Amino acid sequence: MADPTIQTFCCHHTGSKEDMAVRIMDEFNTDSYNIVCLVSSSIGILGAIYQIFPDILSITRPRKNLSQGRRIIIWLAIADLLASSGVLVRSSLWLKYKNIMPMPGDDVSVLFCSIISAWIQYFYTATWFWTLFYAIDTWNTIKRRDSHTILYHSFAWGLPVATTSIGLSILYIPNAMCHNLPSVTSALYKILPNYFASYVPIAIVMIANPIIYMFSSKNVETAISLPLAQFTSKERRVVDALRLKFFFINIVFYICWLPNLLNGILLWTMWFSVPINAVVVIWYIMALLNPMQALLNALVYRRWNLSKWRYSQRNSKMFRRDVMYYDEQSPLLGSEPPRHHMSSAPPSINNYATL
Repeated sequence: MADPTIQTFCCHHTGSKEDMAVRIMDEFNTDSYNIVCLVSSSIGILGAIYQIFPDILSITRPRKNLSQGRRIIIWLAIADLLASSGVLVRSSLWLKYKNIMPMPGDDVSVLFCSIISAWIQYFYTATWFWTLFYAIDTWNTIKRRDSHTILYHSFAWGLPVATTSIGLSILYIPNAMCHNLPSVTSALYKILPNYFASYVPIAIVMIANPIIYMFSSKNVETAISLPLAQFTSKERRVVDALRLKFFFINIVFYICWLPNLLNGILLWTMWFSVPINAVVVIWYIMALLNPMQALLNALVYRRWNLSKWRYSQRNSKMFRRDVMYYDEQSPLLGSEPPRHHMSSAPPSINNYATL
């Protein structure tokens, strides 16, 4: 999982019972925690592989040119795959050597722990930005605007470099000492920046994506109904299905990452009397849900079965003829002012078929 609290365990410590991290470890069953991480990360890896290679389970499916939305989903899955792989490796080694926290004076374990934590943090941060850019690209597709592939890649891979390196550099440099800090001010300067670097991107996606999808839902209704100047039950089913998809995309992100935000809020609002049992429970929830993002994404980002819409596409000429007929014969419709020429609806909206 990607959590700043776990990343502080990579620091050197004295073993003193006054250290909050040491006290938490006394209440923490590390074996069961690592087993949960192993299982969830393995499932996450399978979910990511399914998204990257969907034809593995349906070999007979003909290959098609990938849409921009499909490419974003693949890059999101690649980032998920690499992050889950990091969780798998870290948990396997922790389970084998029985030491989540390095022993006093163990520089090698501190170095390994900080490197693997940076790896996991970087790729999970990349998934958050790809999730945001998928929503933005969906909006652009509905508005018939061009996608910005190079810009997406620049931000999705570049911003995590900045947030991860800044947060972990402040935490670990120069001597990886982040326990038993002399004052609250020292903790604020040493530890808090990494929390901001981790949780601000999550909060941005949680706020921005529902807003983007809300406006997208409103605009997709117009995009689908305008070409035929009508909005029948068929168009309504498409719009409702799209709204349901947008809803599930948001719900999956909230389910996977809201526990992380709650953990940070709990720790920093109850700094002097941390409820250790509640924190440990949240860690187990994060260990289960963070890597499961890849599997849940495989469900909500999956391609639609377009067969039922092909029938509608084959009958679209009949719809147009009916509209022309009623424009010519119906006194009510014929009395309307002439309609302006409308551009056709996009054939699909990031893997979601329209009429």
